[in-house]
Amino acid sequence: MELTKQTQGAKWDTEGAAAQSILFKMGNEFYGLSISLVREIIKPLPITRFPKSPPYVEGVVDLRGRILPIINLRKMFGLEPVAETDDTRFVDLQLEGLDVGIIVESVSEVMNIPERLIEAAPPIVAGVEGKYLQGIARLDDKLIMLLDVNEIFGQWKKKS
Repeated sequence: MELTKQTQGAKWDTEGAAAQSILFKMGNEFYGLSISLVREIIKPLPITRFPKSPPYVEGVVDLRGRILPIINLRKMFGLEPVAETDDTRFVDLQLEGLDVGIIVESVSEVMNIPERLIEAAPPIVAGVEGKYLQGIARLDDKLIMLLDVNEIFGQWKKKS
C-alpha cells in the first residue's frame, strides 16, 4: 500500500476523540475519508469501460483477481474532469456490502483529526451537495471536507 506520509498530531492537540483520515485533493480542495474504509492506494490501472454506465462510473479494473468498479468523484460531484497525472491514484474502499475504487488527483497524508475541529457541513459547499459531507475540519490554513461514504455509495451497497 502506498502512502505519502503519516502525521501523528504534530500540530494539533489530539486529546479526546479523533478521526483517523486519509486526505486527498480534488482541484484545490482537500477531502478526507476514514482510513478504516481504505483497503489500499494504488497507481491507476487500465480501466474496462461499460456502455450505458453513468458518466461518473469510469468502468472496472482487475485488481489482483478482484473486479473493482472505479468511480470518478469529480464527475459525480459535477466538477470539471482533469487529466491523469503522475500523482493520480485509485483508492480501493471496502464498505459494508460494497467494494469500490475512487479516482483522486493526489493523496496527501494520513492524519488524526480531533473531533473538536470538525463542524457540520452547510447544505451546499463548493458545488458539492452537503448531503455527501459528514462535516468540515479546520486545520491550520486549510479546510478539509470529510466525505460521507454511506450517502455517496449507499445506492449500490448490498442490503443485508
